[in-house]
Amino acid sequence: MSTKTLVEIKDLHVVYNTDEKTVYAVNGLNLTINRGETLGLVGETGAGKTTTALSIMKLLPDRVGEIRQGKILLDNIDITRATPADMRLIRGESVSMIFQDPMTSLNPILTVSDQISEVLDLHRLDMSSEEKIKKVDEILKLVGLSADRKNEYPHQFSGGMKQRVVIAMALACEPKLILADEPTTALDVTIQAQILSMMKELKQRLNTAMIFITHDLGVVAQICDRVAIMYAGEIIEIGTTADIFDNPNHHPYTSGLFGSIPDMTKVAKRLNPIEGLMPDPTDLPNGCKFHPRCPKCMEICEAVNPGDNIDGTHTIKCHLFSQ
Repeated sequence: MSTKTLVEIKDLHVVYNTDEKTVYAVNGLNLTINRGETLGLVGETGAGKTTTALSIMKLLPDRVGEIRQGKILLDNIDITRATPADMRLIRGESVSMIFQDPMTSLNPILTVSDQISEVLDLHRLDMSSEEKIKKVDEILKLVGLSADRKNEYPHQFSGGMKQRVVIAMALACEPKLILADEPTTALDVTIQAQILSMMKELKQRLNTAMIFITHDLGVVAQICDRVAIMYAGEIIEIGTTADIFDNPNHHPYTSGLFGSIPDMTKVAKRLNPIEGLMPDPTDLPNGCKFHPRCPKCMEICEAVNPGDNIDGTHTIKCHLFSQ
């Protein structure tokens, strides 16, 4: 691992074991994130994006979620081998997660101050009570909330304000990595823009790396340095934002994602969706996982899983580019 690399995921396989079947959620994922970098993780529901984030936090469901293979190195610490006691020290201090729905991320019977202070109680043992109160005030101001409201409860805040509180909790100890799991999905468009602008500014100010999970390619273009397209538990295309948005060469799935975005310059009665559905994660197809839906499917696609085709900073996992 180089000095600028913060996270390195190698050949990660994650499954969910149920009484009836095994769900293959992440299948041989390889990924690196540099210090201070924002990586956009894009894909349909069920692609394995949230499972990847939960694996980094080691928050997979007990007795159900299992990392079967691979390594997750966070600042040279192998998360897959970390004990529960180790993870209690790592979460909040080195890595924090912003969950999708702020309503379920906050405790309704604790004040905002108590919930932010809890992070400091766990990781800043040398701070006095007065210093923690001052720190809470600073963090609330940092995310655009009045420190006067710190003793109020979550139900007294709007949806956008709740999300700001969740972000304040994630930033309390200035972690090296933030996992943002669709943090703007539950918010209206104007509040989304404010939250994204704030997150971008805070990331630059604190030099925090971020994995930004989203379905929205417009958000990716605004906030991300690199973009990884995920499908059926695999990274099928990854590159800089310019590689993904400006390069003419793309995985057919990525082309389908762009094709499904409405074009404001054209009159159309219907959108252009990607035909078919995500494969059943309990029974994944042979070869390329996308081949049942791919308009450019070849015979080799049905039998052989493609390797990575690398062109500078741009990597595409597709047989079309290995001819």
